[in-house]
Amino acid sequence: MQKSTTPRPNAALDNRQLDLPLFAEPAPSSRLDPASPALPDSPDTPRTPGKAPLAPDGTRLRTLVLGAQTLHYRLKRSSRKSIGFVIDGSGLSITAPRWVTIADIETAIGEKQRWIFAKLAEWQTRVEQRALPRVKWGDGAELPYLGKPITLKLGAGSLAFDDETRVLALPLPPHADSQQIKDRVTGWLQGEAKRIFGERLAVYAPKLGVTFRSYALSSAATRWGSCSSEGRIRLNWRLVHFPLSVVDYVVAHELSHLREMNHSPRFWETVESVFPEFREARKQLKEHPPEM
Repeated sequence: MQKSTTPRPNAALDNRQLDLPLFAEPAPSSRLDPASPALPDSPDTPRTPGKAPLAPDGTRLRTLVLGAQTLHYRLKRSSRKSIGFVIDGSGLSITAPRWVTIADIETAIGEKQRWIFAKLAEWQTRVEQRALPRVKWGDGAELPYLGKPITLKLGAGSLAFDDETRVLALPLPPHADSQQIKDRVTGWLQGEAKRIFGERLAVYAPKLGVTFRSYALSSAATRWGSCSSEGRIRLNWRLVHFPLSVVDYVVAHELSHLREMNHSPRFWETVESVFPEFREARKQLKEHPPEM
């Protein structure tokens, strides 16, 4: 856990976005409310302002845009005399005196943003180590791809993957540097993630009767995916390590936010309407066993 304090802390930008935390355990679904609002015609259709994202423990998060990065944080008021920052596996938490304004708090965040994002990156590395078995990058190394192991083979003339043998051939010398191998494999995995996620979004969007504006890969430390009210979807590229059923769950989850920008019972009923096995996939994603 990383802590920091500052005597003063501005400019809150409310960007509505719903996230799928890495280790969240959402409430079970129930029947749809007959009064559920109609589907939007497109992501450009005006929407009633939604609620802010929820942390895995149910705490309402605040959102701040800092340049090209969006930061979610918990805010707690107390009788302390300064603003305190804590970063752990659940993200950024801030404790501030009751008299300090949101503007001052977010000014302080801006002043400490380099420290904040550096510590969040450290926790991201820890999350990766929990989610995946340690790989010894070299010829013959194995790692998970779509829920099954693939084997790396160096010395190939070109980059190629054989789906039958589950061998990923790399155009690198047999004694290539481990970081070079990791970078090449990561690039391939991210390319596969981009392709596969796009295909699955194209399958589930029509089933839900929604249209998303864009999608992109993310490397978020604490979220598998997110969806903004404008229809912009981000999916963690590391999902490509999991079985396709898990990818489908996250895709269905994020697209369902275009109908319900919350995690209410109606939202979970929407997910279930297109992906009935979501509980099993959600459990598998949460536990991410090493054998994957």
